[in-house]
Amino acid sequence: MQRLFSAWHAFWYRRFRGHVVGRVGKAPILILTTTGRKSGALRQSPLIYQQEAGNVFVIASNAGRPHHPAWYLNLTANPNVRVRIGSGDRAMVARTASEDERAAIWPKMVAVYKSYDSYVKKTDRRIPVVILSPA
Repeated sequence: MQRLFSAWHAFWYRRFRGHVVGRVGKAPILILTTTGRKSGALRQSPLIYQQEAGNVFVIASNAGRPHHPAWYLNLTANPNVRVRIGSGDRAMVARTASEDERAAIWPKMVAVYKSYDSYVKKTDRRIPVVILSPA
């Protein structure tokens, strides 16, 4: 079901260049394209993001579920990704933020999407912050 929703969201995002489904409340949405670690197929995921100094930040929350989202596992296997923001599309390289980076980025992400803090309370895993840098 989640894969179907992601495909639907990505289709409408591309069609309307992020103007129709480009936000959840005040939180901006991007489309992250990863390569499936098992299938090799391209996978698209709509994610809340923030930008700073050419980098893009996303959170692998999986809504507080006990396991990492598939897109995060995919990018740990192959960090070369594509990011679509509005009508722009670019190649980027993903990495998990260090603890110091995470401490600085987390409050910025919570400022646009408060549910991240409740997700932390729902899971025992450390929710990763991902930094996407230009390729």
